[in-house]
Amino acid sequence: MNGLNLQAFMSSWNLACKWKGKTSLSLDFVKNSRIDNIMFINSKGSHIKLFGCENVNINHITISAPSDSPNTDGINIAYSRQIQVSNSKISTGDDCISILPGAKDVNITAIRCGPGHGISIGSMGMKPNEPAVNGVSVKNCNFTNTLNGVRIKTWGTKNVGHVDNVSFENILVDNASNPIIIDQNYCPSHHCPKVIRCV
Repeated sequence: MNGLNLQAFMSSWNLACKWKGKTSLSLDFVKNSRIDNIMFINSKGSHIKLFGCENVNINHITISAPSDSPNTDGINIAYSRQIQVSNSKISTGDDCISILPGAKDVNITAIRCGPGHGISIGSMGMKPNEPAVNGVSVKNCNFTNTLNGVRIKTWGTKNVGHVDNVSFENILVDNASNPIIIDQNYCPSHHCPKVIRCV
């Protein structure tokens, strides 16, 4: 599949609904493709998910969801490599972009994020023997009214998650609770047991 060009995905999102909604656009095992000039409004769950993809370029997209909409990640990238995300505006109630286990060579440039939870690597360590995240560059990105700017997060489990070769460069943060955070006891429910890791 080459040159995937879609105009707009729109759905209504009811703030009273608390179930996990469907992803608007899922790409599984897609290679050598492009997503250009697409707008997502109020996805019921994550807006875009990439799984097992290679050499995918996402450019000039707009994602918009309410700041209090749960699980409305902008872009999830897992088990994928050579992914470019650039020149886009992402407003969500969750991560603007999340880079999950198995992601390699991910370049994120010129993203305007906010509201949302920022750009996150992880969460890592939920399951044993997860593949590492390796080679992430976040450059020339703006974060406005976000919970975080850039974040690396791991669950407080005995599982080991590896994150290697990460760079954050020229990051502008305005009104974010945590401009840069490495959270090694990620627990969104606030009811997780504390785990002490011996390395």
